[in-house]
Amino acid sequence: MLILSRRLGDAILIDGGIRVEIVSVDGTNVRLGIEAPSSVGIVREEIAVRIADENRRAGSEPLDPKWLDAFRPKGGAEETPQQSD
Repeated sequence: MLILSRRLGDAILIDGGIRVEIVSVDGTNVRLGIEAPSSVGIVREEIAVRIADENRRAGSEPLDPKWLDAFRPKGGAEETPQQSD
């Protein structure tokens, strides 16, 4: 890991046309501005971890086919009202 000290307004350049600038510093919070080609995906790490966890959890439990039964009409075919004489 490369560790750099930067001040407000300073920037770093990363190969491939990525520019990271220090936009503001407020106590322990630092705001970064990131310029990158549209082909480069940028996402916060905690969001990527959450998505990976959800995908892992979704794939770990087999789907129970009985859940679909709640959406099907009773008797297997569409019910039609009975006529009385």
